[in-house]
Amino acid sequence: MFPANHKHTAGGVDNDAIDGEKRRFRRRHDYSIYVESGDVKTPESAGLLLYRRRQDLEVLLAHPGGPYWQKKDDGAWTVPKGEIRDGDDPYATALREFEEETGLRPHGKTLSLGSLRQSGGKLVHAWAIENDWDPAQLVSNQFTIEWPPRSGRTATFPEIDRANWFALSTARRKILKSQIDFLNRLEAALDSAAR
Repeated sequence: MFPANHKHTAGGVDNDAIDGEKRRFRRRHDYSIYVESGDVKTPESAGLLLYRRRQDLEVLLAHPGGPYWQKKDDGAWTVPKGEIRDGDDPYATALREFEEETGLRPHGKTLSLGSLRQSGGKLVHAWAIENDWDPAQLVSNQFTIEWPPRSGRTATFPEIDRANWFALSTARRKILKSQIDFLNRLEAALDSAAR
């Protein structure tokens, strides 16, 4: 990431080169909203964690699509989420992104799971909604990338290639390590509400 206001020219700093690199970095990573954190802006995203009560509490996790994630399983699943656009409400973003990635617009009582910072620095906000959705109905949006790298060809992949219900014990193994606390917070909130 780059300083938000890089204006000094002393010491041989080439501001035009830095500004150009900022533009290239933003184009490559398509971050659309940043939170000021000192001199660095941090990307934010928001998502929804569906849960249902069977014999055990189960959560719906999504597996990212694309060639990088194709053979990854444990530690690769995620809360369906997406980038917060400039000026957007985080909860509205969570609803929009969930629908774009799954084809479902869930309704119901919402539990805030707060925010977590992922290992790459992204701040993720999440909410939970009780809903018994069938993952076989998954209809994900698509993205296009150059594939294979440096080939000059493009390929299109689903943003989410599959979704599945997992008992919490299994979900803790499947989900990205930086999102495990969302599962812990959901379990604690439901346990507290049951008392």
